[in-house]
Amino acid sequence: MSSLDADQYSDRDKKEDVHILHSMGYAQELERRMSRFSNFAISFSIICILSGGINSLAQATSGAGGAAIGYGWPLGCLISGVFALAMAQIASAYPTAGGLYHWGSILGNRFTGWVTAWLNLLGLVTVLGAINTGTWGFFAGSIAPWFDIATDTTTSAGFRNQIVFVAAITFVQALINHFGIRLTAKLTDFSGYLIFATAIVLTVVLLFGVKTWDFQRLFTFTNYSGLPEGDAPIWPKGDNIWYIFALGLLLPIYTITGYDASAHTSEETQKAAHSVPAGIVSSVWWSFLFGYLMLCAFVLAIPDMNEAAKQGWNVFFWTMDSATHPKVAQALYIAIFVAQFLCGLATVTSVSRMIFAFARDGGLPASGLLSKVSPAHRTPVAAIWTGSTLAVLFVWGASLVTIAGSSAYTIVVSCTVIFLFISFTIPIALGMLVYGTSKWPKPGPWNMGGFLFRIVAFLSVVAMVAIFLIGIQPPNDWALYITVGFLVLTAIVWIAFENKRFQGPPIGDMIAKRQRDIREAEKAVGEI
Repeated sequence: MSSLDADQYSDRDKKEDVHILHSMGYAQELERRMSRFSNFAISFSIICILSGGINSLAQATSGAGGAAIGYGWPLGCLISGVFALAMAQIASAYPTAGGLYHWGSILGNRFTGWVTAWLNLLGLVTVLGAINTGTWGFFAGSIAPWFDIATDTTTSAGFRNQIVFVAAITFVQALINHFGIRLTAKLTDFSGYLIFATAIVLTVVLLFGVKTWDFQRLFTFTNYSGLPEGDAPIWPKGDNIWYIFALGLLLPIYTITGYDASAHTSEETQKAAHSVPAGIVSSVWWSFLFGYLMLCAFVLAIPDMNEAAKQGWNVFFWTMDSATHPKVAQALYIAIFVAQFLCGLATVTSVSRMIFAFARDGGLPASGLLSKVSPAHRTPVAAIWTGSTLAVLFVWGASLVTIAGSSAYTIVVSCTVIFLFISFTIPIALGMLVYGTSKWPKPGPWNMGGFLFRIVAFLSVVAMVAIFLIGIQPPNDWALYITVGFLVLTAIVWIAFENKRFQGPPIGDMIAKRQRDIREAEKAVGEI
């Protein structure tokens, strides 16, 4: 599929992609090696139902029970899906690296673009840390016992192993990205197929392990809040089942993120105006479908829902021990671990392209360095290593701190979801207001039409309010103060420094000047 797309990428298509990029004032510095499937695969890999869908299961089984999957997964995916539809419409019109930053600038102004970039960048860096720490958690419960590796992070040995593990896999992910989009795209293509295959096999294995075909449990609300008993229940004890159900929506909402990676890799994607929106929407759709089948099979395979709630974060391994033979489980653990590693790999790509695009317009400290592209590998090398280093530092810092008895890591993950979806919402809301005006006079080839787009955009704004309210509830109530504090700090930095310094992406005469510079540079090296 990938090779077929590549064969269909004609010189005319290449010129059209370059022309669109030039019309926005940018040269073709990155290498267009990603087919339509590759663009889909990078978002599908970051969403990775085998990562968030598995590592966050306890939010459902120790929350509202089976209904948190039966009803909660489709509802949470629908919430993420409306954002994806709105973003696809904008991405088709403006297919550039760091898409959200440009959308916020073009559809709004310098400030809305700048704040969108900072929120999205913060979310991407912390998501990379969260993904790789989740991979450590999965490794600790599945593969580490084979080698007698200490995994209890309350001990010095376990804490050290966690940090070393996260740093090591992040280093390898960055190194692969360093050597070019061709290798990265091949691995994320493989990741797409691996996620499909592993999810199907895992679903079949779980269904074979079902002891009692109790489909009703998928739609039964049971209040398991306060479990497992002890110092760190998944959710604090509460009496309102709808409140507990709402908290459980963080499972699908946190899992179904990362589809903005299709936009961030626009300048490396062939037929970007067509391929990028298709990648955004299809990655969400297939993640919803295969994730739902897999998670429903998991709920059916649970021997006892009451006992499952008591397992907390260990519920996946506890269920696998009951549902299948240890050798089968071990083979699946290896496949899932590889998929989770490749999820982090794709996230490094996404965060580095966001850093590159923002730095290209002077939006970051050391922008000159961060926006440089390696002539040998055609990748933003400094951006890759900077984003990866910041993610490891985040994990290290979050692992050192506890706030009010809850892990600071889980609180910051809640903030991460809030930051990411706010960064999605700003350009979507702006697009709703200016669609059809001089700021956005013409849609791209992927087009829902103005009326439907405005409906989807409005629903995205409503969904953002819901996500914010869910994300600041106990045990993550500190997320409110952290979010507000960051927004206040952002406003201070803008008013005191960036408002005078930051010029934003090229507009008007600046685009014309950049176009002349690009043509002269290309002529000098004999390019088209």
